[in-house]
Amino acid sequence: MFTPKFIDPLEYAGTIAKALDPGVLLTTRAKGRTNTMTIGWGTIGVEWGRPVFVAFVRTHRFTHELLEESGEFTVNVPVGVFDKRILGLCGARTGRSCDKFALAGLTAVPGQKVAAPAIAQLPLTLECKVIYRQHQEAAAIPPAIREKYHPQDVEPDFHGRNRDFHTAYYGEIVSAYILE
Repeated sequence: MFTPKFIDPLEYAGTIAKALDPGVLLTTRAKGRTNTMTIGWGTIGVEWGRPVFVAFVRTHRFTHELLEESGEFTVNVPVGVFDKRILGLCGARTGRSCDKFALAGLTAVPGQKVAAPAIAQLPLTLECKVIYRQHQEAAAIPPAIREKYHPQDVEPDFHGRNRDFHTAYYGEIVSAYILE
């Protein structure tokens, strides 16, 4: 049994921001499916007087499809020692064709205010409801950044090999806790 110790997410903003490199998990649930993926891009702060986490998800991803349907997600941050292979597996496999929870040995813990679960192995959890979304426009991205992160001269694979752009999901943080 896991018990949430509720926290002020902004007091943990530095911890969360530092955890983005090498990665945290973003988890969502829709259409009877739960999926998690490793993200390394995101930001935490205040928008419209509300605490928010902004997650960037490529349009090709299965997670993008589920987020469009559900409008909510959790951000799952490691605390202390954990199996770093989780991030590798969840960043390299698609949830369209496998159950990443089973493959990575993840323990889903029901969310407090959203349908997406927390993950016991990455216990610092932000529960978010999407309050705004914005698709990145290629022409608005400086050429050097566009060429590095969105090259168009590569062969696509299930990840799109960086050819597709991101949707920024502004998630109001409706609950934040550390699973104990």
